Amino acid sequence: MSTVRIVIAIVLIGIGMIFILLSCIGVFRMKYALNRMHAAAIADTCGLFFCIAGLCVLSGFTFMTLKLILILVIFWLTSPISGHLISNMIKTTGKDELYKNASQKELEKDTN
Repeated sequence: MSTVRIVIAIVLIGIGMIFILLSCIGVFRMKYALNRMHAAAIADTCGLFFCIAGLCVLSGFTFMTLKLILILVIFWLTSPISGHLISNMIKTTGKDELYKNASQKELEKDTN
């Protein structure tokens, strides 16, 4: 296996992991549910794309690459639909309004 291919794969997977890490930080730091969903979508799109691109570079053009691309396509088709349904449910039920003016101590008291 070529050293250049391995380096490119490591860089792509590293970029994907950085996106996923930033997404995890964003999910825990954001205040509103819809903002947290947006932060999680970064991991879905960018993080997954770069990780799978790195794996495709590692495997070369084989049947494994076609499987990885199929996983990416299925995930990109289903993730926006589920995200839209969840955000529509949040707006319809008004659950996001409960946490807009709540302090951290009030939220901790609600969970206990």
